Amino acid sequence: MFQLGCATRACVQNEILSGLTVALALVPEAVAFAFVAGVDPLVGLYAAFMVGLLASIFGGRPGMISGATGSMAVVMVALVAQHGVEYLFAAVVLAGLLQITAGLLRLGKYIRIVPYPVMLGFVNGLAIVIFLAQLQHFQEPGGAGVHQWMAGHHLYIFIGLIALTMAITHFLPRLTTMVPSSLAAIITVTLLVIGLNIDTKSVGDLASIHGGLPSFHIASVPFSWETLRIIFPYAIILAAVGLIESLLTLALIDDITNTRGKGNRECIGQGIANTVTGFFGGMGGCAMIGQSMINVNSGGRQRLSGIAAALFLLAFILFASGLIELIPMAALVGVMFIVVLGTFEWSSLRIMGKIPRTDAFVLILVSGVTVATDLAVAVIIGVIVSALAFAWEHAKHINVRSYDDEKGSRIYELNGPLFFGSVKNFLELFHPETDPDDVIIEFQHSRVADHSAIEAIDNLADKYIQAGKKLHLRHLSSECRELMKKAGNLVEVNVMEDPHYHVADDQLG
Repeated sequence: MFQLGCATRACVQNEILSGLTVALALVPEAVAFAFVAGVDPLVGLYAAFMVGLLASIFGGRPGMISGATGSMAVVMVALVAQHGVEYLFAAVVLAGLLQITAGLLRLGKYIRIVPYPVMLGFVNGLAIVIFLAQLQHFQEPGGAGVHQWMAGHHLYIFIGLIALTMAITHFLPRLTTMVPSSLAAIITVTLLVIGLNIDTKSVGDLASIHGGLPSFHIASVPFSWETLRIIFPYAIILAAVGLIESLLTLALIDDITNTRGKGNRECIGQGIANTVTGFFGGMGGCAMIGQSMINVNSGGRQRLSGIAAALFLLAFILFASGLIELIPMAALVGVMFIVVLGTFEWSSLRIMGKIPRTDAFVLILVSGVTVATDLAVAVIIGVIVSALAFAWEHAKHINVRSYDDEKGSRIYELNGPLFFGSVKNFLELFHPETDPDDVIIEFQHSRVADHSAIEAIDNLADKYIQAGKKLHLRHLSSECRELMKKAGNLVEVNVMEDPHYHVADDQLG
């Protein structure tokens, strides 16, 4: 079913160390997203462990890290608040089954229709989201349980430790690559804080991460249509958000590593991970772009790094919670800031004035919607806007060349695609009132794309008939002829050398 991917001892060592680095970064993220979803921190940690492990084993992108994510957590809030965490577990199981179905139906390939500006917007938007998520760690408890922004020496120490972490992460690879620079930075800053007894926030200030092994648990909900009615809408959204984020992250890692993952297998892998997680008391999850970038930048390229990260995280929960809780939050924030700098496509700022204005608008729009709402909505909006812009642009490309042949017939040679966006321009190209009595419209260099185009042809033919003129339509597909209804047999359609293609129409098949 899978291969760990390492043939040498050096590869194994590097994958394990990369996994350890990722596991350390997973802890605060999983706890924070559990708080966002309104569930216990261990529910987030169990999800990070199980989703990370199973997606690494069964998924289609070696080196990609999965776990509890903010994009899915924000969907869960309303369900947990209204119906409780047991309904969440049931929704996660159903979402996993839907993802497996999507993989079996080979729907993963449709991620290829996402335009490049949408990809850039997705990456930039997530980089901003990751950055904004770190700002909460610049707060500390105040009076009456209210959090307030750090100030004074606490703030200066926190910023200083972040800067030290970022400096080690950035410059250490110039000296040695034996140890992932992010891991070295975390260990160095942790030892410095403990050795000098520096007063600063640590992982333990978020919540205790100590717990036992996750146990099998069937959601305590009524097995009824009413339950299905409640969880099904959430399951669909969770499945869609998880697959979109996972497949886009897969495409990003493909680009970075110059390899190609398997989208349909990733759908199945994410589905297996979420289905099992729902049965073991986890909140579900999907691919994580931040942790995936940490892994790739640390040298993790194989399944072993993701498996190691999940197993290290479980070991933290079972045996080393006390040690992990000593890690300064500043060290983890510094690592995530490096991820932000590496994830954001700075080149998109330089090319903004050189690319078409529509592409620039889509890029900014997707980034903004990702930050303001969630990534699934942003990607869908980006694809729709790009498609409409494409349709508008190609609507201008239809044109006609007209001339009279030796028999006195007016020949119209149509060029360009005929579809819903170009039908208005198409109808304006012809003049039934002033044309001669015999007219031939040649479709050899035009493709009829949808039912709107068929209706336009039908209406044009009707106008020529009403004008008492004979119209010939040459090189229409068989489907076009079948859908020609108003003109009936009064219009001659040349059946020789007709093209064979399918027209997008809901009246056929």
